[in-house]
Amino acid sequence: MIGGHYTYAEVPLFDTLKDIMGSSRNNYDKVGHFAQGFVPALIVREIVIRKKIINGVVWQAFFIISFCLGFSAFYELIEWWVALATGENSEAFLGTQDYIWDTQSDMGFALLGAILGLFALTKLHDRQLIHVRT
Repeated sequence: MIGGHYTYAEVPLFDTLKDIMGSSRNNYDKVGHFAQGFVPALIVREIVIRKKIINGVVWQAFFIISFCLGFSAFYELIEWWVALATGENSEAFLGTQDYIWDTQSDMGFALLGAILGLFALTKLHDRQLIHVRT
């Protein structure tokens, strides 16, 4: 329960990595945003294929990646709304650590997660779908 105990900026493992890499920030939140693209990509792909919503591999990939980016953008809006509501205490929730491009890099990691999820697991997923249908 790392996420329930620490704020993004205070996860000990990533503090160690920060020191090793000579970075000024703890990038634990980037792992979460990567997963925010990776996991939904697989779920959306499953739905799109089983429900036969979109034909064509390219259009399926485009839709899946777009969905993941939309999901990530919505999460960033929620973070912004929480920051507005909490005022000065928002830094611990947001985990921006004085990085002005935090929102854009969060969405970039979600994009990377979605793309890598599709590339890494499409063949395995297709084999599993064929196995389920037979």
